[in-house]
Amino acid sequence: MTAPLLPVDEALARLLALASPLAVEAVPLASAAGRWVAEDIAARRTQPSSDLSAMDGYAIRFADLPGPWSVIGESAAGRPFGGTVESGEAVRIFTGAPLPTGTDTVLVQEEAARDGEALRRAGEGPADRGRNVRRRGLDFAEGDRLISAGDRLTPARLALAGTAGHGALPVRRRVRVAIAATGDELVPPGAAVGVAQLPETNRLMLAAQLADLPVDPIDLGILPDRMDALVAAFREVDADVIVTSGGASVGDHDLVRPALEAAGATIDFWRIALRPGKPMMAGRLGGAVVLGLPGNPVSAFVTGLLFVRPLVAHLSGAAEPGVRPRRVPLGEPLPANGPRADYLRAELRDGAAFASTVQDSGMLRALARASCLIVRPPHVPAAERGDSVEILDLA
Repeated sequence: MTAPLLPVDEALARLLALASPLAVEAVPLASAAGRWVAEDIAARRTQPSSDLSAMDGYAIRFADLPGPWSVIGESAAGRPFGGTVESGEAVRIFTGAPLPTGTDTVLVQEEAARDGEALRRAGEGPADRGRNVRRRGLDFAEGDRLISAGDRLTPARLALAGTAGHGALPVRRRVRVAIAATGDELVPPGAAVGVAQLPETNRLMLAAQLADLPVDPIDLGILPDRMDALVAAFREVDADVIVTSGGASVGDHDLVRPALEAAGATIDFWRIALRPGKPMMAGRLGGAVVLGLPGNPVSAFVTGLLFVRPLVAHLSGAAEPGVRPRRVPLGEPLPANGPRADYLRAELRDGAAFASTVQDSGMLRALARASCLIVRPPHVPAAERGDSVEILDLA
């Protein structure tokens, strides 16, 4: 009796349970973009470290309004005024400069009139004490938690960490991902293609899917449909993740599963309630997680998006490694769905999703044109134009 197909969410949960995040290393900020921080990051300093002017103008005491004042010096960013300001005195100040001791407010230059060292108010002036001032600690204070473990290091978070006093951050080491294609019919892209042959592009497609992640790719090339060659290749590779495409089904030439088992792998699950991508398998081989993807290019793409990317993110320490959907209106009706989750290639036009006419898993043109995948859960009824549907963005 054939085992029931595994739901997509359960398959992902079981896949991520096969391995824990990798070891932690400290890397300079310049090398940390796109990584996931391994520990909470707290501020090592207070920002701003002193009261700063938010505008060009004059630092004054609010109690001295409406003036006049005598200008006794200047404060600029990196060149603060070193003295103390007494009642009736003012200091010319520029945006980002520290407020001199004795001042608490900035009179903006558009509301000031100066003649030599004499200064008077020329407009309404500041309405209250502290106006036009960025107070010490306005952004954060020393000891504040700024970034949580498992957060991805975006450009803004890197800038935040650097401003908070960090020159390096703890992250998980890069994931070694070995990618192989299997099939005697495959030839490299650009090579002469015979009648019974096909250009192999899944490896470059899968590698490109991982290009923005902290991955060290290992290209295993095109492996022939021979047990001895497959077993030898699987035994020799040193990686955290081994990804194969092709040979994952049940035909006489689908040798990936038996070859993996002969090499010592344990298969955790095989066959998912997913279209396209049903024959995907997952397991462990030594210290590596193994993913056997279908050979059809659209199936390889979808399973790469739904499983390979989240696995790499999980090993990299991501708090939320899964792909995040969003909801948009449907542009055209869709029929009721069957027992498998369907991921339809689609285009977004005027904010609505339109499913591609061709959904065959071997057809790349519709995939290349697609800007999203429409997610149709198992057994959902027919959907009408304007109904809300989940999508996964592809660009």
